[in-house]
Amino acid sequence: MVDVDMLAERLDKAARDVMPVAKLTERTPFDVATAYAVQRAGIERRRRRGERLAGVKMGFTSRAKMAQMGVDDVIWGLLTDAMLTESAVDVSRLIHPRIEPEIAYLIGREVRSAAEVESAVTGVAVGFEVLDSRYRDFKFTLPDVIADNASAARFGFGAWHAPRDLSNVGLLMEIDGRPVQTGSSAAILGDPARSLRAAARLALGAGLRLEPGWIVLAGAATAAVPLPKGAHVRVTGAGLGSVEVTA
Repeated sequence: MVDVDMLAERLDKAARDVMPVAKLTERTPFDVATAYAVQRAGIERRRRRGERLAGVKMGFTSRAKMAQMGVDDVIWGLLTDAMLTESAVDVSRLIHPRIEPEIAYLIGREVRSAAEVESAVTGVAVGFEVLDSRYRDFKFTLPDVIADNASAARFGFGAWHAPRDLSNVGLLMEIDGRPVQTGSSAAILGDPARSLRAAARLALGAGLRLEPGWIVLAGAATAAVPLPKGAHVRVTGAGLGSVEVTA
């Protein structure tokens, strides 16, 4: 029998102490369903400390990453208000900080079915996610990364725009004025709207409804890059403006 709370505590402590741990599955093999139970237990620890749920983040939204991990569906994690970054992120509180450009959706009303999620969106924006695996050397199996809340750490977004077609938005990420990643939102399942619908489907399947004010991060359009202390990052989306953050 897998001790879900014990595994959640191990990851939670790693994050709080900024000390990586060995993959959980090295000692305790478990399946994907158990991994999500560990994830939710970890989120509940955060909620008991006063954090509030703020949305959903999607992972493995590229076909190449799915093939690499041997999966045929995306994974997801939960965002809290404590993860939201306005203009600066303290990377000294993170173990392996990496940053990637994102497409963000703002949910305007409660979502009761995946079919209605697009009509519930009241804003779209360019964003970023800072990933931080709590595992040693940023190495993990599929159940490990799910248990670790899909490596969620920090996120931010630029100005909101009216909902629009985002199937092929050009994205540019610069660090200290130097381009480090370019890509298109088409890399997100061919259209980030598919990722949005998957977010609703998976959340509802876990007994959660997307709520007004929640953010959905559709997934990476490019590979994540290391985020060094002192770096200034700007992510620009064609027609969506930009968002900036300093480490």
